[in-house]
Amino acid sequence: MTTALVTTKGQIVIPVGLRRKFNIKKGSMLFVEEKDDSIMLRPVGAAYFDRFAGILPTKGKLTKALLDERARERQKEG
Repeated sequence: MTTALVTTKGQIVIPVGLRRKFNIKKGSMLFVEEKDDSIMLRPVGAAYFDRFAGILPTKGKLTKALLDERARERQKEG
């Protein structure tokens, strides 16, 4: 188990080992979920969007467009 300190702005630093393991980099989006008496953080990536593929009758076009847009944004920040 690892600990993280919360700043006065409510920010935390995710330990480097976990950032590497889950490929979390500057600008990465995390899904924040409250579950029972816990707070869960999960990286929002291709696998997250793949779970929703097929829900809408777009045959995955919207998911691909969203992932492409995120990739372009990351390149701009680069």
